[in-house]
Amino acid sequence: MTYEELWHRLTPIYDTSEAKAIVRWVLDVRFGLSMTDILCGKVTELSSNDQTELEKITARLEKAEPVQYVLGTADFCGRQLHVAPGVLIPRPETAELCEWIIESEKRKKSSEKCSLLDIGTGSGCIAITLALEMPEAKVSAWDISDEALRIAQDNAQTLGADISFEHQDILDSSRFTLHSSLYNIIVSNPPYIQPSERNGMDKNVLDYEPETALFAPEDNPIIFYQRIGDYAIRSLMPGGLLYFELNPQTAEAVGNYLESIGFQETEIRQDQFGKQRFLKAKKI
Repeated sequence: MTYEELWHRLTPIYDTSEAKAIVRWVLDVRFGLSMTDILCGKVTELSSNDQTELEKITARLEKAEPVQYVLGTADFCGRQLHVAPGVLIPRPETAELCEWIIESEKRKKSSEKCSLLDIGTGSGCIAITLALEMPEAKVSAWDISDEALRIAQDNAQTLGADISFEHQDILDSSRFTLHSSLYNIIVSNPPYIQPSERNGMDKNVLDYEPETALFAPEDNPIIFYQRIGDYAIRSLMPGGLLYFELNPQTAEAVGNYLESIGFQETEIRQDQFGKQRFLKAKKI
Protein backbone atom coordinates (compact mmCIF):
# COMPACT_ATOMS: atom_id res chain seq x y z
CA MET A 1 0.00 0.00 0.00
CA THR A 2 1.10 3.53 -0.69
CA TYR A 3 0.59 6.56 1.52
CA GLU A 4 -2.03 7.87 -0.91
CA GLU A 5 -3.94 4.60 -0.86
CA LEU A 6 -3.92 4.56 2.92
CA TRP A 7 -5.32 8.02 3.50
CA HIS A 8 -7.88 7.65 0.70
CA ARG A 9 -9.32 4.68 2.61
CA LEU A 10 -10.12 6.97 5.54
CA THR A 11 -11.84 9.76 3.59
CA PRO A 12 -15.34 8.25 4.03
CA ILE A 13 -14.91 9.10 7.74
CA TYR A 14 -12.49 12.03 7.88
CA ASP A 15 -11.79 15.02 5.68
CA THR A 16 -8.67 14.86 3.55
CA SER A 17 -6.35 16.80 5.86
CA GLU A 18 -7.34 14.77 8.93
CA ALA A 19 -7.08 11.47 7.04
CA LYS A 20 -3.55 12.37 5.94
CA ALA A 21 -2.58 13.45 9.46
CA ILE A 22 -3.85 10.19 10.96
CA VAL A 23 -1.92 8.07 8.46
CA ARG A 24 1.26 10.11 8.98
CA TRP A 25 0.95 9.67 12.73
CA VAL A 26 0.50 5.89 12.38
CA LEU A 27 3.51 5.61 10.08
CA ASP A 28 5.62 7.70 12.45
CA VAL A 29 4.59 6.19 15.82
CA ARG A 30 4.30 2.54 14.80
CA PHE A 31 6.78 2.24 11.93
CA GLY A 32 9.24 5.07 12.48
CA LEU A 33 8.70 6.68 9.09
CA SER A 34 9.30 10.42 8.80
CA MET A 35 7.49 12.65 6.31
CA THR A 36 10.62 12.52 4.16
CA ASP A 37 10.48 8.70 4.24
CA ILE A 38 6.81 8.81 3.24
CA LEU A 39 7.45 11.18 0.32
CA CYS A 40 10.31 8.93 -0.82
CA GLY A 41 7.91 5.98 -1.05
CA LYS A 42 9.29 3.94 1.84
CA VAL A 43 5.78 2.88 2.90
CA THR A 44 5.85 0.32 0.08
CA GLU A 45 9.24 -0.93 1.31
CA LEU A 46 7.92 -2.06 4.72
CA SER A 47 8.50 -5.72 5.53
CA SER A 48 5.70 -8.21 4.97
CA ASN A 49 5.06 -8.37 8.73
CA ASP A 50 4.85 -4.59 8.93
CA GLN A 51 2.56 -4.52 5.91
CA THR A 52 0.28 -7.02 7.63
CA GLU A 53 0.21 -4.93 10.80
CA LEU A 54 -0.43 -1.76 8.81
CA GLU A 55 -3.40 -3.43 7.12
CA LYS A 56 -4.85 -4.44 10.49
CA ILE A 57 -4.42 -0.90 11.81
CA THR A 58 -6.04 0.61 8.72
CA ALA A 59 -8.98 -1.79 8.97
CA ARG A 60 -9.62 -0.63 12.53
CA LEU A 61 -9.37 3.01 11.48
CA GLU A 62 -11.88 2.38 8.68
CA LYS A 63 -14.39 1.41 11.38
CA ALA A 64 -13.94 4.87 12.93
CA GLU A 65 -11.95 3.59 15.90
CA PRO A 66 -9.93 6.55 17.19
CA VAL A 67 -6.29 6.40 16.17
CA GLN A 68 -5.28 7.03 19.78
CA TYR A 69 -6.95 3.77 20.86
CA VAL A 70 -5.53 1.90 17.87
CA LEU A 71 -2.00 3.02 18.73
CA GLY A 72 -2.60 3.07 22.50
CA THR A 73 -1.14 6.54 22.85
CA ALA A 74 -2.20 10.19 22.79
CA ASP A 75 -0.25 13.45 22.69
CA PHE A 76 -0.94 15.85 25.55
CA CYS A 77 1.08 18.92 26.47
CA GLY A 78 4.14 17.56 24.69
CA ARG A 79 4.01 14.14 26.34
CA GLN A 80 2.80 10.71 25.28
CA LEU A 81 0.05 9.19 27.43
CA HIS A 82 -1.21 5.63 27.21
CA VAL A 83 -4.94 5.54 26.45
CA ALA A 84 -7.45 2.75 26.03
CA PRO A 85 -11.24 2.56 25.61
CA GLY A 86 -11.64 2.82 29.40
CA VAL A 87 -10.58 6.47 29.42
CA LEU A 88 -11.47 9.63 27.52
CA ILE A 89 -8.95 10.69 24.89
CA PRO A 90 -7.30 13.94 26.09
CA ARG A 91 -8.33 17.01 24.10
CA PRO A 92 -6.40 20.15 23.16
CA GLU A 93 -8.95 22.20 25.10
CA THR A 94 -7.98 20.40 28.30
CA ALA A 95 -4.36 21.28 27.61
CA GLU A 96 -5.45 24.93 27.52
CA LEU A 97 -6.96 24.49 30.99
CA CYS A 98 -3.66 23.10 32.29
CA GLU A 99 -1.78 26.01 30.75
CA TRP A 100 -4.09 28.50 32.49
CA ILE A 101 -3.45 26.90 35.89
CA ILE A 102 0.31 26.71 35.36
CA GLU A 103 0.53 30.33 34.21
CA SER A 104 -1.58 31.53 37.15
CA GLU A 105 0.56 29.67 39.68
CA LYS A 106 3.83 30.93 38.18
CA ARG A 107 2.64 34.51 38.55
CA LYS A 108 2.06 33.99 42.27
CA LYS A 109 5.75 33.27 42.94
CA SER A 110 4.78 31.83 46.31
CA SER A 111 7.08 29.59 48.32
CA GLU A 112 4.06 27.83 49.83
CA LYS A 113 3.71 24.19 48.79
CA CYS A 114 0.57 23.85 46.67
CA SER A 115 -1.92 21.06 47.37
CA LEU A 116 -3.97 20.12 44.32
CA LEU A 117 -6.83 17.70 43.56
CA ASP A 118 -7.94 16.54 40.10
CA ILE A 119 -11.48 15.09 40.19
CA GLY A 120 -12.33 12.65 37.39
CA THR A 121 -8.75 12.15 36.31
CA GLY A 122 -9.32 9.66 33.47
CA SER A 123 -5.97 9.04 31.77
CA GLY A 124 -4.38 11.29 34.38
CA CYS A 125 -3.59 13.95 31.78
CA ILE A 126 -4.40 16.96 33.99
CA ALA A 127 -2.89 15.62 37.21
CA ILE A 128 0.29 14.40 35.51
CA THR A 129 0.82 17.63 33.56
CA LEU A 130 0.36 19.78 36.66
CA ALA A 131 2.54 17.52 38.81
CA LEU A 132 5.39 17.69 36.29
CA GLU A 133 5.06 21.41 35.50
CA MET A 134 4.54 22.35 39.16
CA PRO A 135 7.00 20.00 40.91
CA GLU A 136 6.50 21.75 44.25
CA ALA A 137 2.81 20.75 44.26
CA LYS A 138 1.32 17.85 46.19
CA VAL A 139 -1.08 16.31 43.68
CA SER A 140 -4.00 13.95 44.27
CA ALA A 141 -6.42 12.51 41.71
CA TRP A 142 -9.80 10.81 41.94
CA ASP A 143 -11.85 8.71 39.55
CA ILE A 144 -14.85 6.41 39.80
CA SER A 145 -13.36 3.95 37.29
CA ASP A 146 -10.82 1.37 38.45
CA GLU A 147 -9.70 0.93 34.83
CA ALA A 148 -9.10 4.67 34.50
CA LEU A 149 -7.14 4.72 37.76
CA ARG A 150 -4.98 1.84 36.56
CA ILE A 151 -4.19 3.63 33.30
CA ALA A 152 -3.56 6.94 35.08
CA GLN A 153 -1.23 5.30 37.59
CA ASP A 154 0.72 3.61 34.79
CA ASN A 155 1.03 6.93 32.97
CA ALA A 156 2.20 8.70 36.11
CA GLN A 157 4.81 6.03 36.79
CA THR A 158 6.06 6.07 33.19
CA LEU A 159 6.38 9.85 33.15
CA GLY A 160 7.77 10.18 36.66
CA ALA A 161 4.86 12.10 38.21
CA ASP A 162 4.32 11.75 41.95
CA ILE A 163 0.52 11.56 42.39
CA SER A 164 -1.77 10.01 44.98
CA PHE A 165 -4.65 8.23 43.23
CA GLU A 166 -7.93 7.32 44.90
CA HIS A 167 -11.21 5.66 43.89
CA GLN A 168 -13.97 8.17 44.68
CA ASP A 169 -17.46 8.99 43.41
CA ILE A 170 -18.15 12.71 43.74
CA LEU A 171 -21.89 12.05 43.45
CA ASP A 172 -21.83 9.83 46.54
CA SER A 173 -20.65 12.05 49.39
CA SER A 174 -21.21 9.21 51.85
CA ARG A 175 -18.20 7.45 50.31
CA PHE A 176 -15.63 10.05 51.30
CA THR A 177 -14.92 12.18 54.34
CA LEU A 178 -15.47 15.93 54.12
CA HIS A 179 -12.46 17.80 55.43
CA SER A 180 -11.89 21.54 55.64
CA SER A 181 -8.99 23.44 54.08
CA LEU A 182 -7.22 20.57 52.34
CA TYR A 183 -6.38 22.04 48.94
CA ASN A 184 -5.13 25.19 47.27
CA ILE A 185 -6.50 24.08 43.89
CA ILE A 186 -9.27 21.74 42.78
CA VAL A 187 -9.61 21.09 39.05
CA SER A 188 -12.01 18.97 37.05
CA ASN A 189 -13.06 18.17 33.51
CA PRO A 190 -16.26 16.30 34.41
CA PRO A 191 -18.79 14.67 32.08
CA TYR A 192 -20.66 17.60 30.54
CA ILE A 193 -22.16 16.65 27.18
CA GLN A 194 -25.95 16.71 27.22
CA PRO A 195 -27.74 13.68 25.72
CA SER A 196 -29.52 16.06 23.34
CA GLU A 197 -26.14 16.81 21.75
CA ARG A 198 -25.58 13.17 20.80
CA ASN A 199 -26.88 13.54 17.24
CA GLY A 200 -24.19 16.08 16.39
CA MET A 201 -21.30 13.95 17.62
CA ASP A 202 -18.83 11.96 15.54
CA LYS A 203 -19.11 8.20 15.25
CA ASN A 204 -15.54 7.69 16.47
CA VAL A 205 -16.47 9.36 19.77
CA LEU A 206 -19.90 7.80 20.30
CA ASP A 207 -18.92 4.25 19.39
CA TYR A 208 -15.64 4.03 21.28
CA GLU A 209 -15.15 6.54 24.09
CA PRO A 210 -16.67 5.79 27.53
CA GLU A 211 -20.14 7.28 27.93
CA THR A 212 -19.64 7.75 31.67
CA ALA A 213 -16.81 10.18 30.90
CA LEU A 214 -18.78 12.02 28.22
CA PHE A 215 -22.41 12.47 29.20
CA ALA A 216 -24.12 14.32 32.03
CA PRO A 217 -27.63 13.33 33.18
CA GLU A 218 -30.34 14.85 31.03
CA ASP A 219 -32.41 15.95 34.03
CA ASN A 220 -29.50 17.90 35.56
CA PRO A 221 -26.59 18.48 33.14
CA ILE A 222 -24.55 20.45 35.70
CA ILE A 223 -24.85 17.98 38.58
CA PHE A 224 -21.13 17.13 38.52
CA TYR A 225 -20.22 20.81 38.73
CA GLN A 226 -22.65 21.27 41.60
CA ARG A 227 -21.35 18.36 43.64
CA ILE A 228 -17.71 19.26 42.97
CA GLY A 229 -18.49 22.85 43.88
CA ASP A 230 -20.16 21.71 47.11
CA TYR A 231 -17.07 19.71 47.99
CA ALA A 232 -14.67 22.45 46.95
CA ILE A 233 -16.28 25.24 48.99
CA ARG A 234 -15.62 23.11 52.05
CA SER A 235 -12.26 21.58 51.24
CA LEU A 236 -10.42 24.48 49.59
CA MET A 237 -8.25 26.67 51.78
CA PRO A 238 -9.17 30.37 52.02
CA GLY A 239 -8.04 31.92 48.76
CA GLY A 240 -8.15 28.51 47.08
CA LEU A 241 -9.14 28.18 43.43
CA LEU A 242 -11.59 25.92 41.61
CA TYR A 243 -11.02 25.31 37.90
CA PHE A 244 -13.44 23.64 35.48
CA GLU A 245 -13.61 22.68 31.85
CA LEU A 246 -17.11 23.59 30.70
CA ASN A 247 -19.84 22.87 28.23
CA PRO A 248 -20.47 26.29 26.65
CA GLN A 249 -24.21 25.63 26.80
CA THR A 250 -24.19 25.44 30.60
CA ALA A 251 -21.25 27.74 31.43
CA GLU A 252 -23.43 30.52 32.80
CA ALA A 253 -25.49 28.12 34.93
CA VAL A 254 -22.32 26.66 36.46
CA GLY A 255 -20.98 30.12 37.28
CA ASN A 256 -24.28 31.16 38.86
CA TYR A 257 -24.39 28.04 41.01
CA LEU A 258 -20.85 28.52 42.29
CA GLU A 259 -21.61 32.12 43.23
CA SER A 260 -24.77 31.00 45.02
CA ILE A 261 -22.77 28.73 47.35
CA GLY A 262 -20.15 31.32 48.17
CA PHE A 263 -17.49 31.36 45.46
CA GLN A 264 -16.31 34.78 44.32
CA GLU A 265 -14.25 36.35 41.53
CA THR A 266 -15.70 33.90 39.02
CA GLU A 267 -14.03 34.11 35.61
CA ILE A 268 -15.11 32.29 32.46
CA ARG A 269 -12.52 32.05 29.71
CA GLN A 270 -12.91 31.12 26.04
CA ASP A 271 -10.98 28.36 24.32
CA GLN A 272 -9.03 28.76 21.08
CA PHE A 273 -12.28 28.42 19.12
CA GLY A 274 -14.02 31.26 20.98
CA LYS A 275 -16.28 29.04 23.08
CA GLN A 276 -16.89 29.52 26.80
CA ARG A 277 -14.82 26.54 27.90
CA PHE A 278 -13.08 27.22 31.22
CA LEU A 279 -13.98 28.63 34.61
CA LYS A 280 -12.00 29.80 37.62
CA ALA A 281 -13.63 30.65 40.94
CA LYS A 282 -12.15 31.66 44.27
CA LYS A 283 -13.01 30.72 47.83
CA ILE A 284 -12.62 33.82 49.98
